Amino acid sequence: MGRPMNEESPAPELDNSAPEEVAAPVEELNNGAVEPDLTAELTSLRQENESLRGQYMRIAADFDNFRKRQQRESEDLRVQLICSTLSEILPVVDNFERARQQLNPEGEEAQGLHRSYQGLYKQLVDVMKQLGVSPMRVEGERFDPSLHEAVLHEPSEIHPEDVVIEELQRGYHLDGRVLRHAMVKVSMGPGAADGNPNNANPIENTSVETNVEAEGN
Repeated sequence: MGRPMNEESPAPELDNSAPEEVAAPVEELNNGAVEPDLTAELTSLRQENESLRGQYMRIAADFDNFRKRQQRESEDLRVQLICSTLSEILPVVDNFERARQQLNPEGEEAQGLHRSYQGLYKQLVDVMKQLGVSPMRVEGERFDPSLHEAVLHEPSEIHPEDVVIEELQRGYHLDGRVLRHAMVKVSMGPGAADGNPNNANPIENTSVETNVEAEGN
């Protein structure tokens, strides 16, 4: 026959050995048995982080240097192209200058033609200014081989030695760079050249040729 319904079943016996097995690793952790492993791993991660950070900083610096170098090269190329173009235009400007000094229009028709010429010359000068071109002012300045090309030496009772007394061909700057050296006559000072004030001596070219590309670097 079956067991009576109201008879209680005996309670299952508990295995008390499990907590003892689990407690052992916990006790080892509390006692610092695994702490050296965690410390070593943390040190390794920190070193890896520092290495990656250093690589990132070097790559960022290299890219910044590359970007600046590209900007300089682009600017140098732009200046070279402008200089090349303007060097072809400057002789035209010189001819305009000579014509302006020599023309003395008489009569209404000649004056009208002269006004038209002056308008064209003004347009040309305005374009040069917009491109950053400016003429040098050299008379009365001390001779500077980086700016001037000495064509003549002449005694002078007025100007001291090595002072520019006349501009023979106008020089130009381009944004602070020398676009073309000014051809000048330079004073030898009073009493030079055997005391003959009319003795103008041609001299060798003492200008320093300016390489536009070298100035841009």
